[in-house]
Amino acid sequence: METYQEFINRKNEEFKKTALKPFKDISRKGRQEFKREAWTFMVQHNLKDKVFVIERLRREKFIGKATHPDLKIGDIEYRIGYYIVGKIGRNNNKWVWGQFCPLIPVEDFNCLIEKARAEGTLLP
Repeated sequence: METYQEFINRKNEEFKKTALKPFKDISRKGRQEFKREAWTFMVQHNLKDKVFVIERLRREKFIGKATHPDLKIGDIEYRIGYYIVGKIGRNNNKWVWGQFCPLIPVEDFNCLIEKARAEGTLLP
C-alpha cells in the first residue's frame, strides 16, 4: 500500500497534469469547469491514513444552465476535502476521496491553513 507521502507525491503530479476540474451544477442541468490554480496537502497528525487538501479553484466556464446566475467566470473558490485509505470492498487499502464533509482536529486545521498560506494556495 502507498504511504501518505507516496500518495501526496502522486497526487501532486496528477494535479499538475489535470488543470480543469468539472463539477455538476446543483440542478444537474449543467456543469461548471474550474481551473485548479493551487493546492496544499497535509496528513492528519494522528491518522496517517488521512490526507487533507485545500484547492484554489477559478471558475472558467458554465456548460448548460446555471442554477445561480450571479456566479461569474473568474470567481475564485476554495475546496477543502480529504482522502482516506478505504477499509472495505474494492477500496480496501486504496486511497479514496472522502465523500463526506471533512472532520479535522483543531491543531491540524490551524496547521493546514498556515501551510496553505505559506505555499500560496490561500490568497491574501
